[in-house]
Amino acid sequence: MPWLQFSLEAEDDDTDRLSELFELAGALSVTLQDAEDQPIYEPDPGDTPLWSRTRVVALFGNDVDPERIFFLLAGAEPDWAAALHVARLDDRDWEREWLRDFRPMQYGKRLWVCPTSEEPPDPKGVNLFMDPGLAFGTGTHPTTALCLEWLDACPPKDREVLDFGCGSGILAIAALRLGAGHATAVDIDPQALQACAENAARNGVSDRIDIMLPGDLPAGTVDVLLANILANPLIDLAENLAARVRPGGTIVLSGILEEQGEAVAAAYHPWFNLLSSVVREGWVRLKGVRCGG
Repeated sequence: MPWLQFSLEAEDDDTDRLSELFELAGALSVTLQDAEDQPIYEPDPGDTPLWSRTRVVALFGNDVDPERIFFLLAGAEPDWAAALHVARLDDRDWEREWLRDFRPMQYGKRLWVCPTSEEPPDPKGVNLFMDPGLAFGTGTHPTTALCLEWLDACPPKDREVLDFGCGSGILAIAALRLGAGHATAVDIDPQALQACAENAARNGVSDRIDIMLPGDLPAGTVDVLLANILANPLIDLAENLAARVRPGGTIVLSGILEEQGEAVAAAYHPWFNLLSSVVREGWVRLKGVRCGG
């Protein structure tokens, strides 16, 4: 059946109230979109940043009375009703529609990340099957891409890997598909852990991965630690993450803006020889080897 879509630009402070009104009116879904092409980088844990101008989009079934929505918004704020846009949408497979721009992507020589709906371009390559979900990470962002390219160039064969801040689990799963013996995936977000478990099963590596909250991480060290989070958490966690890497082991850090690279490198200098940095689209990846090996 067709659908009715109501959309309205709002100030940051109004988005929660508008979303609640649409939900009270029976919206099937409410989404927030950037109204001014303003970038937002991956947030700090627990933060939910919005744009200064946000478009609130509500999807209703075709049987909703548009006048009722207008009156509901007018009663809360007359300007909202005046600015409301209504569009009739053809029926589509909405669960898959937003994946239409996600295509197989290659990282390095043989690693591919493919949506589950498509055949891999290189059947002989190392193919990961991922769909965007509630958790961050399908390889499209430069920070993730930089880590995937490093894994392809330096496959952790038979190594113990820790993916700290795993999101979708893409880095841990890629490491396993590239020959790692075992991986541990850690995130503070239970939704990320669920997505990671689903993606691990989809890629046939569930028997070689442990997925947990940071507080459940047991003592011990690993051969390779990957942390694609943000500069400030990386700096705060430097000593803790360093203690997780065995002497001679490797740490790969990403999620760092180019101008933050020196500060992050300095935080890890007491424990690591930082041997390389790679910059792409304003983001930097750092790689170091744990001293003492």
